Amino acid sequence: MARTTPISLYRNIGISAHIDAGKTTTTERILFYTGVSHKIGEVHDGAATMDWMEQEQERGITITSAATTAFWSGMSQQYQQHRINVIDTPGHVDFTIEVERSMRVLDGAVMVYCAVGGVQPQSETVWRQANKYGVPRIAFVNKMDRTGANFLRVVEQIKTRLGGNVVALQLPIGAEDNFTGIVDLVKMKAINWNEADQGMTFTYEDIPA
Repeated sequence: MARTTPISLYRNIGISAHIDAGKTTTTERILFYTGVSHKIGEVHDGAATMDWMEQEQERGITITSAATTAFWSGMSQQYQQHRINVIDTPGHVDFTIEVERSMRVLDGAVMVYCAVGGVQPQSETVWRQANKYGVPRIAFVNKMDRTGANFLRVVEQIKTRLGGNVVALQLPIGAEDNFTGIVDLVKMKAINWNEADQGMTFTYEDIPA
């Protein structure tokens, strides 16, 4: 079969985190927003696309690394289409070797952190593994709507506990029950998602005072 996407436009992206930080849930959103799936699979329902093993569905945890492919050209189709190979890795310490195997082939990693729990033991482990294999990474602070969520605390923990030289690209608008969106510090605009279509569309607005 002829290759439809040039190899230069392939990217292998890993999703890594401490258990229950929302790693597989984040992956499910990526699949939904890129059109791979037409329904968001929830881990607590045992319906996550990436948790295919019966044991994973029963326990609500990821045991093996799972890979899938998505295609992305930007929200406005402004870029040449890229093929994104997404690898969802386990967050439980017992399956750390699965994460290390994945790190060897990654072009980049998304490190998912719970806005409440922050940097946790397995967060430190996967960070060291990424350092070992020279994997560039971006941090995603998840669960900003949870009680006790604190974005800036997590950023500080990444600096002090992981030694990361981090720069915030976005800031949350509110937290916990008052979390309503984010501020894009590159565009200097507020982003608000449309809840009616599960965040498939969003608007850029002036930053609230």
